[in-house]
Amino acid sequence: QVQLVESGGGLVQAGDSLRLSCAASGRAFSTYDMYWFRQAPGKEREFVVHINWSGASTNYADSVKGRFTISRGNAKNTVYLQMNNLKFEDTAVYYCAANIAGAGWTSIPPYWGQGTQVTVSS
Repeated sequence: QVQLVESGGGLVQAGDSLRLSCAASGRAFSTYDMYWFRQAPGKEREFVVHINWSGASTNYADSVKGRFTISRGNAKNTVYLQMNNLKFEDTAVYYCAANIAGAGWTSIPPYWGQGTQVTVSS
């Protein structure tokens, strides 16, 4: 089992940057693939980005490619999401999630954080 806690959300203007963090506790962090998902008001939760257990492989949704960067610090049990050039349509609750190492970007993770709100004003 792993527990996930997100932080770093807030209110920003279009074009600004934010960095989200997700701190993991419990079982060894390096045994998990990590994900960020988001859910905008009135919409379904959608995949944003995945990073494999070692950090060697990443996968991004087309909507965030070139603007968002995921990274992980296994020594700190933390995964980060650097979000640059934010757009109004990036407004959502952002969720960190975890799955066993090797699960891949198409899997549905079983472990989720509580979410952090990102609001981008136009």
